[in-house]
Amino acid sequence: MAKPLRDTDLPVFGLALALSLGAAVSLGITRFAYGLLLPPMRADLQWSYTLAGAMNTANALGYLLGALATPRLMQRFGSAPLLLWGAALASLFMGLSGFFISAAPLLLQRVLAGVASAFLFIAGGLLAARLGSLHPARSGLLLGLYYGGTGFGIVLSALLVPAVLQAAQALQHGWAWAWWALSLACFAGTAMLWWPARALQEMVQAPDANTPHAAGLFRWRDFTPALAGYGMFGVGYIGYMTFVIALLREQGVGAGRVTLFYALLGVAVVASSRIWASLLDRAKAGGALAVLNAVLGVATIVPALTAAWPAVLLSGLVFGGVFLSVVASTTALVRHNLPAAQWAAGISAFTIVFAAGQIVGPTVVGWIADGEGGLARGLLFSACALWAGALLAWRQQPRGSAI
Repeated sequence: MAKPLRDTDLPVFGLALALSLGAAVSLGITRFAYGLLLPPMRADLQWSYTLAGAMNTANALGYLLGALATPRLMQRFGSAPLLLWGAALASLFMGLSGFFISAAPLLLQRVLAGVASAFLFIAGGLLAARLGSLHPARSGLLLGLYYGGTGFGIVLSALLVPAVLQAAQALQHGWAWAWWALSLACFAGTAMLWWPARALQEMVQAPDANTPHAAGLFRWRDFTPALAGYGMFGVGYIGYMTFVIALLREQGVGAGRVTLFYALLGVAVVASSRIWASLLDRAKAGGALAVLNAVLGVATIVPALTAAWPAVLLSGLVFGGVFLSVVASTTALVRHNLPAAQWAAGISAFTIVFAAGQIVGPTVVGWIADGEGGLARGLLFSACALWAGALLAWRQQPRGSAI
């Protein structure tokens, strides 16, 4: 059992915020910063949208492979070491992406970065869930703070990538410098993860260290509607995050407005931890996942229907304020419906279907964008996938108390 703690025993919110750097590195930078680099890389390397989307498909494939391996690795090494190794490796592979211009090695780097980011993101989510279990009244907020940390990575990327691209515009393959700058930022985040990893390892006796067969207790059929809905979320949301910047560029939006759009999206991700905290505290069935998917679909379709700047900016704000809370809602669902010994297996199961959806999304949207209708039609597909996910998740029923 976890060691009983009072609020004064540790800086709970400080730990949650520091731990959120894991989400910033694994998703905010390692995955989503590519959306800012896609337009200059596509123009420089003469890529089709299908190949450009395949880069994030490769990242999602790596993420799936990492998710499949994570439960066994956590049983053997523990969550905190896996968190740190995942962060360090993701940072390394981000930097290596700046050394290649051929599609094959770039695809390989995106796969490897995806594997490492899965280790980091799942281990961090499990540690956040355990921190929340020590403070049940604040569990929704603490989970939201962790996943909302993705916004820190998005904001940093929004400010860093355009500045580096501008400074390196006279250089051949100047986008490579952005990869290297992002890698340094990831290594800095990795260094700051040492404190929460060590503190939580010492203060919380980890179930994954004591129950080597816990993964086998998780029954996928009990969560079929939620798993299916979450898989469709993976299909839908990644199309927006991969291609929305390219769409804005096509619509003639200037560099300053693109930076503003992406930075505000990231700020909204951070704010989402407070916005949806009470909903996550009540997320014992699939209602939260369904509602969030439905709202996300509306935000996704807006740039496909209009280029009006206020509407597009609102789309980014709503999208940022919702999409990571979808991820948090599945962790909350696991925490509410499973004993702590099965949390690792439950989070990994949702991560697997999430990754599988992300494998499909970018390439399909890119393939649609290469045809008649362009990127706008691709985002329409993404919105429909999200609405389908909402309908599926709505059927999920609670499985019983987990605590």
